[in-house]
Amino acid sequence: MEQTVNWFYLVGVVALILFFSGIRIVRPTHRGLVERLGKYKRFAHAGFNWIIPIIDKIYRVNITEVMVDAQPQEIITNDNLNARVDAQVYFKVKSDEQSVKNSQYNVYNYQWQIVNLARTTLRNIIGTLTLKSANSERGKINSELQKTLREETGSWGIEIVRTELKEIDPPKDVQETMNKVVKAENEKIAAIDFATATETMADGARRAEIMKAGGVKQARILEAEGEAQAIKLVNEAANQYFIGNAQLLRRLETVEKSLAQNAKIVVPANTELINVIGEMAGVLPVPRREAAK
Repeated sequence: MEQTVNWFYLVGVVALILFFSGIRIVRPTHRGLVERLGKYKRFAHAGFNWIIPIIDKIYRVNITEVMVDAQPQEIITNDNLNARVDAQVYFKVKSDEQSVKNSQYNVYNYQWQIVNLARTTLRNIIGTLTLKSANSERGKINSELQKTLREETGSWGIEIVRTELKEIDPPKDVQETMNKVVKAENEKIAAIDFATATETMADGARRAEIMKAGGVKQARILEAEGEAQAIKLVNEAANQYFIGNAQLLRRLETVEKSLAQNAKIVVPANTELINVIGEMAGVLPVPRREAAK
């Protein structure tokens, strides 16, 4: 009886060991392929999975987007220049069972295959273009590269998400020449812009001088009109208030000029200054006030 109980304990312990050793956890970023004795058995989804230890084996496959570098290479363009070209390819394994199986059973090391396929495709595409057209048609090159990769990897369970042409560098001497051409063009544009700005400033200054001269002219015209109006008013006042007294008006003007020029006037003793000025102007003298007794 005791021996039977010991056997039950032993079997239970072995069963627990086998159970826990067969547990496999698949992350959401992966899918699994379960093989039994070297033959595909079933598909393992994300989460808890159990396999028979030793007999079964699980292969996890990453289904997230992956980027691989096609690695720089020298490509001879259609105009016989050695261009240094590099590109990047973004792809991922499709998450369905058949695609995951194809990525493992239809191709060996699909990442390495994609890199070499991208390099070969770039040589075929850029070899038909000149260096100038290759630099100006990057979008077209990316589209053709992506299209070719999709067609060639259609049976691999792979989705080519996008391709990016990283660089197309000409030879060093050609690059220096191109830089000089670009620099000369920029200097030419800068010189034209400077000349245009200078011409605009000169035109603005000329217009300002013209406006200034017009203002001075208008001010002088207004000043002359004002003087003419003042003379007219003086003449009208003279005709109205001094009719028949022209000699008296002339004498008053003479007195005004004399006083304005600081002329000396001799005033006799016992004579009122106002009477002297009045006599000069021809006005009747003002009677002298008697002194208070």
